[in-house]
Amino acid sequence: MSLEELIPSDHAKSYLYSIFIRTGLVVSTLIIGLSVPFFGLLMSLIGSLLTMLVTLILPCACFLRILRGKVTQLQAVLCITIITVGSVSAVFGTYSALSEIVKSLSG
Repeated sequence: MSLEELIPSDHAKSYLYSIFIRTGLVVSTLIIGLSVPFFGLLMSLIGSLLTMLVTLILPCACFLRILRGKVTQLQAVLCITIITVGSVSAVFGTYSALSEIVKSLSG
């Protein structure tokens, strides 16, 4: 459930509450981004791990698992290729992010 769904249903107040909630979320994100050292590097580490997993690896793996006996050879090869490319990209992205974090921490 989003925060805006918790707002009372009165339309005039609802719009005002919505503005306050959105402004509060943006300000809190700004404060966290400015107060946490290496926030961008941390986000790149999380992104390199999760983005490839959610966008490339899991959909193909689920497709192959659900349609196990009905997948054509071309579909299987394409899915395995996509999983391989996603895995290699995730490894390189994670390595790059970790090396940048170590470089920033060491000096």
